[in-house]
Amino acid sequence: MDVMEKRMEGVVVLSVKGRLDSNTSDEFERLLLDRVHEGENRFILDFQELDYISSAGLRVLLKATKELKKTSGRMCLCSIRDYIQEVFDMSGFSSFLPIRPDLDESLKGFSRNP
Repeated sequence: MDVMEKRMEGVVVLSVKGRLDSNTSDEFERLLLDRVHEGENRFILDFQELDYISSAGLRVLLKATKELKKTSGRMCLCSIRDYIQEVFDMSGFSSFLPIRPDLDESLKGFSRNP
């Protein structure tokens, strides 16, 4: 798994490439929660190049969502492949994690809701 981090319009964008599974979830959790503990509270996870997500990866997203809730933070996902979207739908994650079609739409969502 590779993660590219950038900041756009005051939002931390993490672009994930590869697999988010039991082998990589600890690393991703550290990265994401470190940013939250540093005071960041607006995230977009760009999953355009995410090939696979396991329950370990979903656990990281759930944990980050709970941490962000403490500071009224928000996280949104974008550019998800259809077969990964099915995982989010079946697990119920799409009911509490906003999923946008692309990065531009995700950024617009943050600008509409400060």
